[in-house]
Amino acid sequence: MPFAELIGYPAAILTTAAFVPQAWRSWRTRDLSGISLPMYLLFTLGVACWLLYGLAIASLPVVLANAITLALAGVVLWLKLRELRQPG
Repeated sequence: MPFAELIGYPAAILTTAAFVPQAWRSWRTRDLSGISLPMYLLFTLGVACWLLYGLAIASLPVVLANAITLALAGVVLWLKLRELRQPG
């Protein structure tokens, strides 16, 4: 395994794992009052770009981390958008 991947896999695991508690809490409580919509829109777009970049350079750690993070961020963003559409 190349040295770059020895760094890439732990980095991918750590940064993706760091995002899981926020996504889990948002899903479980449905309380997204502390979530900034502009920040999550930008974050989700940025993660999508990182995923495309990983595909372009054929980097499995970058692709895996960003595919998982994009799915998690997408859930939080979807919940936030649903929250904004609900009356009250």
